[in-house]
Amino acid sequence: QVQLVESGGGLVQAGGSLRLSCAASTRAFSNYAMAWFRQAPGKEREFVAAINWSGGSTYYLDSVKGRFTISRDNAKNTVYLQMNSLKPEETAVYYCAASLLLRPWDRVVVTRAGGYNYWGQGTQVTVSS
Repeated sequence: QVQLVESGGGLVQAGGSLRLSCAASTRAFSNYAMAWFRQAPGKEREFVAAINWSGGSTYYLDSVKGRFTISRDNAKNTVYLQMNSLKPEETAVYYCAASLLLRPWDRVVVTRAGGYNYWGQGTQVTVSS
């Protein structure tokens, strides 16, 4: 069982930045593909970004490309999401997710929430206008 704990959410003005962190309770962290999803009130959970086991490959939701960056530090068992130029419509609970079995590593597979075995509790991000 892997526990994921997110942190770094909060209230920020439009155009501002936040850095989310997700710490994983496993020594095998480097075996897991990691991702961030978000869910706004009344909406379905949405893929935001994913990173493969080594950190050498990433995918992003089109609307966040160039503004968000996903990264990982396998020595610290942590994945990050740097979010810049935030927009009010990006207000949501942001969830960290992990998967051991995400194959093949392609966009169709990595953007599906069902492919992830473990989820964090989420961290609230509120962007004011």
